[in-house]
Amino acid sequence: QAFALYKTSDPDNYRAARGLLESQKSRFPRAATSRDAESLYLRIQGVLARQGDPEAAESVRVRANPPVPPVAPVPPTAPNPPTPPNGRRHVTQTGCPSDDQYDVQLTALNALLQMDAESAVPILKRVLARRDPCSAELRRKAVFILSQKRTEGTEDILLDLVRNDPDPEVREQAVFWLSQVGTERAVSALDSILRSSPDPELQKKALFALSQIHGPRAGQILRDYAQRSDAPGEVREQAIFWLGQQHSDENAAFLRDLYARLTDEDLKDKVIFSISQMHSDENARWMLDLALNEREPVEMRKKALFWAGQTGADIGGLVALYGRTTNEEMKDQLIFVYSQRHEPEAVTKLIDIALHESDQDLRKKAVFWLGQSHDPRARQALLDIINQ
Repeated sequence: QAFALYKTSDPDNYRAARGLLESQKSRFPRAATSRDAESLYLRIQGVLARQGDPEAAESVRVRANPPVPPVAPVPPTAPNPPTPPNGRRHVTQTGCPSDDQYDVQLTALNALLQMDAESAVPILKRVLARRDPCSAELRRKAVFILSQKRTEGTEDILLDLVRNDPDPEVREQAVFWLSQVGTERAVSALDSILRSSPDPELQKKALFALSQIHGPRAGQILRDYAQRSDAPGEVREQAIFWLGQQHSDENAAFLRDLYARLTDEDLKDKVIFSISQMHSDENARWMLDLALNEREPVEMRKKALFWAGQTGADIGGLVALYGRTTNEEMKDQLIFVYSQRHEPEAVTKLIDIALHESDQDLRKKAVFWLGQSHDPRARQALLDIINQ
């Protein structure tokens, strides 16, 4: 009933809903819905607080900033007891607060942030400054809440988390939200992570964050990392990928040049893909030239040919390639590329291969793909082959 009243968005109904929830808490403290009721109660109090209800505002402030219990002294480590015959040992409880307690506090913090960011941010800062293992999940959720309403101190808090929080997930989330800040300080922090962090996952998050910041310095940092021979290959692949998602002539020229300097085939593969995502005549020509380059590994040539076909390279150029290569694997790939195109020239070339190619395997493949075509000329060509 309280939820239904809350959804009406009527101030009088908000107060009625609050009263119902207070009644439930008093009369049925062990109700199965008590956790949902507590969260709903705080959301209602947050709305009423924004509408000027002083009682609601005070309730939100208190719930968002509960007293922090003193940290118990760490007892000396006891020696491990001998293992009893049944192989079991007594496991002590950690004493961490339950997720329910944290959820209630976070709901209150979120409500306070919407109502009064100046009061909420210092409380969030205190929550995020905690370093005890019990608060890791609380800090992860608090980072998200902080990110939803950027204030003057948000960047400093995020930078501190990236540098000092002991929990990897908290650090990764802070890195991601730095990308939404996008200032020069944020870019410098992300660059520092790439230069000094030994954590590949954190480096990947930093690369993604930089890819979301549209500025010359962020782009240059991505390019610098992509060509670092001392960096982990899987992380360099990420840098190459994100460069391809930023469609710029500068990135395209850099990637074409980078390809020529690479020896790792996984990295080369990523470069070809990234170039294919930046549609231009120059990039299409580069892929076709690569497909013809017999000094390159045939797998790289086939991938260049595939992506050229998928990204709209000129069909005339693709048709001309068939007669310019003697490699059977490349011809096989070209037949597949023609089958994926809808231009009349592609069907014409398939018919020509089916009728005149001397290699029987290639002829059969052309015939197969003609059978998948809806072009009436394909049907007639198949009839001609049958009647030969």
